[in-house]
Amino acid sequence: MRAAGIRRIGRFAQDESGSAVAEFVMVGALLTVLTLSVIQLGLALLIRNTVLDAAAEGARFAALADNGLADGIERTKNLITVALGPGYARHVAAEYGTYLGHPAAIVTVEAPLPLIGLIGIDRALEVAGHAAVETLER
Repeated sequence: MRAAGIRRIGRFAQDESGSAVAEFVMVGALLTVLTLSVIQLGLALLIRNTVLDAAAEGARFAALADNGLADGIERTKNLITVALGPGYARHVAAEYGTYLGHPAAIVTVEAPLPLIGLIGIDRALEVAGHAAVETLER
């Protein structure tokens, strides 16, 4: 009688009915998390590249002979606002300095780094754009 009970337990232990559903749920959840992580990384890189391009364009605009730093800041804020929204254009600064040993206009932007969707850490992403200062001197 005891041997029959052991065989019955062994038979149920080897029965795999219903395991496909559990495996599908586990693999599906893993693939969903992986897909969302890749999409979030792509979003963060898109925002970084957009802000970096706006900072570089603002630096080029500020470096022109007939423009100043305020013009570069305004240009940068306008580009970021149009592309991403006003929340990403709150912290823009510009200064004249040197870059690779040459006089340059430097525009620095601090923007939120998105971690979950567009929600993220404020001022965690910092980029700078540089441009050689144009002069009218000969």
